[in-house]
Amino acid sequence: MAFEPRVIQQAMDKLVIAAIAKWPNVPPCFGWLGLDARGQWHMRDDRVQAAGPFALAAGELGSVSKGSLLKHDKLIDFIHRNCASDEQGQWFFQNGPQRVYLELEVTPHIWRLQPDGRVLAHSGQDAGAVQRSLVDELGRLYLATSLGIGLVHSADMALAGDAVERGEWTPEDADSQTLPAQFGFVRSPQRAQQASTAAAHQRH
Repeated sequence: MAFEPRVIQQAMDKLVIAAIAKWPNVPPCFGWLGLDARGQWHMRDDRVQAAGPFALAAGELGSVSKGSLLKHDKLIDFIHRNCASDEQGQWFFQNGPQRVYLELEVTPHIWRLQPDGRVLAHSGQDAGAVQRSLVDELGRLYLATSLGIGLVHSADMALAGDAVERGEWTPEDADSQTLPAQFGFVRSPQRAQQASTAAAHQRH
């Protein structure tokens, strides 16, 4: 059964909320920030975007162009505090009055498993109880929680294996390409926006 996209809203910084109220009509931007499969952020300027996509779509040939790895801890924390999802399941970072839509290599959350059994998102947020576990055609493990769907970090697969052996999780087979529709998220808002613009031009 497919999940309906949900508006995911957490408590954003007061300065960000004030900026939205002051400048409510700032156009969003696409393609400038990406989250990889290890929970790392990449900045992507026009040159990087022109060189290729953040991640390849199903059946797409070519090379990816991830951009510059973000290492500034305070900026990363600011991004984590001000991320949300819109009605279409597109994730974004609210940078003051402007939405910066996120390119996702895999999923909107990257889970880090803790020795005490907790599951944390790449942002440090507690994921809560695991509702479902899935394994795709590449052997990658996903967990569905109240926060949404996320990929288990590759460094934590030993802990994941222990949980499976204990019978805590029973992974279901999954197709990585159908996960966005199944769990209500969009991997590339930039591609969706480009497709929408192209369709509008064709109508006119």
